[in-house]
Amino acid sequence: MSDIRTTAADRRTGNCVSEGLGETRPETEPTREDRGTPGASKGNAGSGATVRTGSPKDAPPQDRESLPTCVNGLDPLPESYWQAIRAGLPEIGGVPAAGVRVGMGSGADDDSGVTEAQLLTIGDHVRLLMAWNGAINLSGIRIPELIARDQVLDSLTALPLLRRFGVEEFLDIGSGGGFPGLPLAVALEARRVLLVESVGKKARFLATVVEATGLGDRVAVAATRAETLAADPRHRGSWQAVVARAVADMSELAELAMPLLQVGGLLLAWKKQPVNDELARADGAIHQLRGRLIRLQPVIVPGLEDHVLVVVEKLAETPREFPRDPAARRRRPL
Repeated sequence: MSDIRTTAADRRTGNCVSEGLGETRPETEPTREDRGTPGASKGNAGSGATVRTGSPKDAPPQDRESLPTCVNGLDPLPESYWQAIRAGLPEIGGVPAAGVRVGMGSGADDDSGVTEAQLLTIGDHVRLLMAWNGAINLSGIRIPELIARDQVLDSLTALPLLRRFGVEEFLDIGSGGGFPGLPLAVALEARRVLLVESVGKKARFLATVVEATGLGDRVAVAATRAETLAADPRHRGSWQAVVARAVADMSELAELAMPLLQVGGLLLAWKKQPVNDELARADGAIHQLRGRLIRLQPVIVPGLEDHVLVVVEKLAETPREFPRDPAARRRRPL
């Protein structure tokens, strides 16, 4: 394999288009641009903390027309990013073969973990994220090694669980900058993935990454809300798994996710310790929605030890009145 500066996407041609033209076709109608939508927003990995919207003060304005739609010409990721990836992969079971320097082009892969080619594709996603982040606030994390740990590795902590349960298709609620959905789609080699993001500008970014990384045959972007998808018979009760990272508390998240799952399907939620009180408050809602908590998976990646994956199984069909609209959920929380 060639040097890190020549990635899989760099070797492809024809994926550079005007911003927005490379979008995957949304499966439902697009929603309006973000105007400060109330409710829980995407936060730092698993914390639920709100990220400020708008460009940071020290970032100069950027013409949206100049935003890149492919990785050609983008700066390579620094060695500090790859060092962080190498440090964390063994803790999630994604260990490349002995002697492989991830991102440095040895050409060896480990069939049981995450391959070199997959890591390069995920790296291309990160390169586009960093390029767009000055114009569109996709993430409050801007240091490459922290992106590696707090976004990429944190997303991949669900990989062993998804493999263990035989998940090949999943939906990512509130995908934002593409975490956890895109790294998991790549590393799992998922057959079908839907990234759900109601904020139009973020959905356009996700569609650009899907096109630029060649994932369009199995990854789609829906610029809509989870409630809309739950009313669509193509999606209600059709997904093996729903993943959600720093989207909402467990009661509301269960109400959004459970209607989308098949019976026997799994909701995987990224949370930050302590989580017992939140789960106790959500217990009644989970049962009302026909689910049960089956697992709390600790995260042992260095620096993420206070994170945990909450796994809920769907036992029976969710009553048709769920999910309710946001106003009803605020008035009468489950």
